[in-house]
Amino acid sequence: MKLLHLLSLASIALSLAGCSQAQTTPIAAPATTAQLLQQPDVVVLDVRTPTEYASGHLQSARNLDFKATDFSTQIAHLDTAKTYVLYCASGNRSGKAGALMQQQGFRKVVNAGGFKTLKESGLKTE
Repeated sequence: MKLLHLLSLASIALSLAGCSQAQTTPIAAPATTAQLLQQPDVVVLDVRTPTEYASGHLQSARNLDFKATDFSTQIAHLDTAKTYVLYCASGNRSGKAGALMQQQGFRKVVNAGGFKTLKESGLKTE
C-alpha cells in the first residue's frame, strides 16, 4: 500500500514536471527513496560513469552509464513494468535518464538525486 501511495505521488510529480520545458524527472526526498528501497522488486540504477560507480554506490545498485553511447539500447532490455530508482552525482543525469526511460514506456521511475546526499541520509553503500 505504501508503494502504491509513493508511486501515486511520484506520478503526480512527474505529470506536473511534464508541464515544464526541461525533460527531467523531479528529485524525490531521501526519505521517499529509503522507503522505496525497502520494496523487494525495486531496481536501483546508478547512472554515473563506471569510475564514479567504482568509487562508491548504493547497496544493490546496478551501473548503467547515462553518458554511454548505448544507454538507450541498455534500458530497452529492462522490464518496463518494474519500479526503478535512479541516481547520479547531483540528480541531473538521473533526471534526464528518467525522462528518457519514460519516453520509452517506463511508468515507475523515481529520480533519487545525488549519491552524496543519499549517502549522507544514511542509505547503505558499498
